[in-house]
Amino acid sequence: MNINELFFSKNEKPLDKYITDGGFCGIFRTIGCVGDSLSSGEMESLDENNEKGYHDYYEYSWGQFIARNIGAKVYNFSRGGMTGEEYCETFAKANNFWSPKFECQAYIIALGVNEVNQKKELGSVNDIDVNDWHNNKKTFAGYYGQIIQRLKEIQPKAKFFLMTVPDDLDKENESEFTKHQSIIYQISDIFENTYVLDFRKYAPKYDSDFKKNFYLGGHLNASGYLLTAHMIESYIDYIIRHNMEDFKQTAFVGKEFHNAGEKW
Repeated sequence: MNINELFFSKNEKPLDKYITDGGFCGIFRTIGCVGDSLSSGEMESLDENNEKGYHDYYEYSWGQFIARNIGAKVYNFSRGGMTGEEYCETFAKANNFWSPKFECQAYIIALGVNEVNQKKELGSVNDIDVNDWHNNKKTFAGYYGQIIQRLKEIQPKAKFFLMTVPDDLDKENESEFTKHQSIIYQISDIFENTYVLDFRKYAPKYDSDFKKNFYLGGHLNASGYLLTAHMIESYIDYIIRHNMEDFKQTAFVGKEFHNAGEKW
């Protein structure tokens, strides 16, 4: 066994290895998923009168598929239609999600689709006051930063994984989703222990063939959410393997101990 070739190849790109058992994602025992319908296992129904229905089936969310794969506790801090604004202004407080009882070792944040579709102001990383989230501007970037800052208040040593929006060949909003992608990278640069899951760059194109197999109406189907779970696991596994020093003390996140000789 050549462990360097197997785990640490410098030529490997994210998602080159398709992981189905969680891989090194399994080092996390608690994970929080902040997101919208695509983080909530939302299924789109259609009745005989052509009336659509939207149903958050959390047991089909990629977060719960990950939970079952790695045996971790995974929280769905999400619902269909969610935006960063709603999360910060009402949703999190109403559901007590700022409570320390929901402290996690890692958080996966997947927001932005609804902001783009609703033509909300995306803003820029300059909308984030890194010293006081109360001063953040009321833009997508400002609210996104607030979410990270407030979760870091709960658990400063947690790892954060920020998702970009997969490319579904939507030409009308292409420039806005590209801007969203850039904002996500800029946000990751200003916060410690923060990494990007760049699905826009590395995930398969969500073209007509993809949607034929993995969509149900305008949302993913059960297989699509399972596939997403595997891709997230694969991407996090890749990040951990290529940044091993960053994750050495994962077991101490949320504990009273640490190892002063190692990086947090």
